Amino acid sequence: MLTCQRDQFDMPREICFFNVAAFSPLPKRVQDVAHAAVKRKAQPWLLDADIIPIVNERARKAAAQLIQAEPADVALVSSVGYGVATAGKVLDIPRGSRVLVLANDHTAPVLEWMSRAKAGGFTVETVERPAGASWTEAILDAIDRPGAAPLALVSISNVHWSDGGIVDLDTVVPAIKRLGAALLIDATHAIGMMDFDVGRWDPDFVCFPTYKWLLGPYGRAFVYVAKRHQGGVPLEQTSLGRKGVDAAAPVYFADTSYLDDARRFDMGERDHFISMDMAATAMEMVYEWGPANLGAYAADLTAKLARHLADLPGIALLPAENRTPHLLCLGFPKGMPADLPDRLSQADVFVAPRLGRLRVSPHIYNDETDVIRFADVMRRSLD
Repeated sequence: MLTCQRDQFDMPREICFFNVAAFSPLPKRVQDVAHAAVKRKAQPWLLDADIIPIVNERARKAAAQLIQAEPADVALVSSVGYGVATAGKVLDIPRGSRVLVLANDHTAPVLEWMSRAKAGGFTVETVERPAGASWTEAILDAIDRPGAAPLALVSISNVHWSDGGIVDLDTVVPAIKRLGAALLIDATHAIGMMDFDVGRWDPDFVCFPTYKWLLGPYGRAFVYVAKRHQGGVPLEQTSLGRKGVDAAAPVYFADTSYLDDARRFDMGERDHFISMDMAATAMEMVYEWGPANLGAYAADLTAKLARHLADLPGIALLPAENRTPHLLCLGFPKGMPADLPDRLSQADVFVAPRLGRLRVSPHIYNDETDVIRFADVMRRSLD
């Protein structure tokens, strides 16, 4: 069992930060890497010629480890939205078919298909979660809805960003595969906090960033592309996505054919070795701790939070079996007091209001002292 690692972060004891699902703090080790990388950029004539490919491949390997994939199946991108847009260019959504998305899911796995639907002649169907039901049940009902158009794609987060509900991929994926539909997973709130195995579920695309649960910088993200789609055309046309376009070579456009793996989908200007070095370091730390171990550590804290808050009136939680263990979203059936987030932040307690809920997201730097502090401040704020 992991123990609190607060000393590895620049976090004063009086700060109660339960908001990693919005923006993580950077571990001291990642900060040190950033400072060293900035110094290298300040004197670029001293840069090792191989530093950029070395850092890029290190980050690619670190991301691949977290989803049990091969590095060659992972592309370096700037955001989850970029990864979804890549899928949008690669996937052929037939006319007359439908794409499933979750109600109030984050914009990334939703808006791409909304923007393409009219021209593409397909429909985007929003899956609602009935009160008391799980997202898993709601998706299964939508997949087999009588009279529905053929299913082409399910584009979902497997952990819902605003209510903390979890999708049981072991149950949902066979139903999707049975109909021959594609699967895109926005794994933003899963990677780094639970075991994730692309070999187990065989998704078509998986996208995730580093700036939340992976304790890394903003602007660095990764997309897994299943081998069956690695012949597709990338979102951007870059020299590094081609086999033989090299400014240092005697012939510039020696071979313009694409690379044979997911590296062809790398974003342009990917060579930001400062933030890529930070991302690689952060992901390696998460891998060393173990995603399942981190998830269990956070789950212990959310369970204690739920017990402390159980007797507070006006708060509702999803049943434990329907929510992800590492994320606790407090519902307010009669409405959340508008100034509640401000009251909490004034007491140095930091959480995120999301769609009428209060999202509480602990990590390895939190401990039971934070749990008690949060519960006490919540009680006083609601009183």
